[in-house]
Amino acid sequence: MSTQIPIVDYLVLGPVPHLRAHQCTHCAALYFDRRNGCARCGRREFGTKDLATTGTVRAFTIVRRASANLKTPYISAIVDLDGGGVVKANLVDIPAEAATITPGLPVELTTWVAGTDDDGTEAVSFGFKRTAAAA
Repeated sequence: MSTQIPIVDYLVLGPVPHLRAHQCTHCAALYFDRRNGCARCGRREFGTKDLATTGTVRAFTIVRRASANLKTPYISAIVDLDGGGVVKANLVDIPAEAATITPGLPVELTTWVAGTDDDGTEAVSFGFKRTAAAA
């Protein structure tokens, strides 16, 4: 089996890939990046929280122009995760047409190999796809 690394630090690989956030121990605010202080309450103590792999689309846009190495069109979305947390990610396996997406659309986390380096290490990326119940 190839060695795999997550493309971002907050993606946890394994049998059930998921996102992990830093959580303020005082007010429970969630952050994907490391913080020295909480933007909500100003405290400095953080723990971690494993986030749900399901959620709903809050908002989206269809990107039709991008750098030459990106395939367009694609869907960039803001996803409200079940149980708390909000993440920006691409929607995959959904036609990039406004009629196929609505706010509130149920989605679930999915991962794929985004690239492989010369040593065979695979970089794993994530996005969200429509849940089976919403298909």
